[in-house]
Amino acid sequence: MYLLFLLIPVVGVIFFFTSSRLSPIPYFPSNIKDIDLIIKALSLKNNQIIIDLGAGDGLIVFEAAKMTFEKKLNTKFIAVEINPVLLLILHWKKFFHENKKNIQIVFGNMFKMNYSKLLPKHKSQITYYLYISPWFLEKTIANIKNQLKNFYIITYMYSIPKRKEIKKIKGKNNIFTYKF
Repeated sequence: MYLLFLLIPVVGVIFFFTSSRLSPIPYFPSNIKDIDLIIKALSLKNNQIIIDLGAGDGLIVFEAAKMTFEKKLNTKFIAVEINPVLLLILHWKKFFHENKKNIQIVFGNMFKMNYSKLLPKHKSQITYYLYISPWFLEKTIANIKNQLKNFYIITYMYSIPKRKEIKKIKGKNNIFTYKF
């Protein structure tokens, strides 16, 4: 009986993290061994905007925001997530983060989102971070390209089909940089 009481919450949590009803892309975090390499690929600088599509628990956003805070950079971070459990985790982490003023959390669908509404009117370098499967990469990038020009995309593990990267970093998994 005790085992049943433990099993029900575990199954519930698994459902929230893997349900295609909540998100077509299951939660699978970037490998912690590659965090420094991912942040290097983001090329953090002043007046840059980093948008993490499918931010999950915010590992990349919060680590990069910590680094920019320490370097006194005015880099903005936007974490886009659709899973309500992960959104709660993101908000909880932001509440305690030293650079929370530069972190924005957005409930949204990366395939349908109007990105121009997220971005300030002044010119900033815009960099997207994507760790999604190849069959979703093209759909997501097409949505971004229909709305914006002149941006960078950093992909983790998967390259963009039929597109040559401007930089490739080898870690536990590959990290690719593209300019659009």
